[in-house]
Amino acid sequence: MIRKILFPVDFSPSCTAMAAYVQRAAALCGATVSLVHVCDLASHSGFELYARPGNEIAEEHWNVAREKLEQFLVAEFPRATSERILLAGDAGSVIAETAKKNEFDLIVMPTHAGRFRRMLLGSTAAKVLDDAECPVLTTQHAETVAPRSLEHRTWLCAVDLSSDSLRVLRSAKSAAAQVDATLSLVHVIPAVGVSAAADLTSGEQAAARQRLCYLASVASFDGKAKIVAGPVKETLLHAAAESHADVLVVGRSPRSGALGRMRDLAYALVRDSVCPVVSV
Repeated sequence: MIRKILFPVDFSPSCTAMAAYVQRAAALCGATVSLVHVCDLASHSGFELYARPGNEIAEEHWNVAREKLEQFLVAEFPRATSERILLAGDAGSVIAETAKKNEFDLIVMPTHAGRFRRMLLGSTAAKVLDDAECPVLTTQHAETVAPRSLEHRTWLCAVDLSSDSLRVLRSAKSAAAQVDATLSLVHVIPAVGVSAAADLTSGEQAAARQRLCYLASVASFDGKAKIVAGPVKETLLHAAAESHADVLVVGRSPRSGALGRMRDLAYALVRDSVCPVVSV
């Protein structure tokens, strides 16, 4: 159940634009929202170091960040009900550690437009996706493209039928039930070009259908489920667009460390999806 939402903020227009979406998500879940900002105390110019000692510069940066955080989105998230957390360090690592330490159920953060999205693998968002143990909801550039209203409540869960698919489906089912969303299931048989149509009638499809039915049965899932063939990323994004999904749920590896939680496919979906993506 989603009861505590962590909203990382950097005071950018993207965060401001995301405020209404985070508000509504919290209202639907009956959750509280905490804002966290991670201050980089080591970011100073050569001129600043020439003029003043480094500790004075760091103290000033901290005080400026604290004041900005106290005043940021106070109408949307009143200080009396929304905790504000100011920390220092590497933003991605600190956000993930804060979510774990304080037992947050969901991290919600926007991506940015243009070059940021194309280079997501080097971003703070990518670090959070790698390190966070709780689900992470990332959205397209909210400053220019507002996420569809949560009132629509149509969710799509993508599974690869691996041993981790049951966990992913159960997580998606639980979250969708909490906000009274309709959840559908999709599996993509990897195929390229003209072979995609052939795969739809192959023995591979029949085997996949059997595994998908078994997965749904074990998870007590009685919603719509379909199997399609094609390039995985493009086919999943097309399925999300075709179903007018408000949220696409995908899996991350439950293992951290050298193996990492995020796979290249999940990164690509987060980067290119036109609807918010929840990675669990």
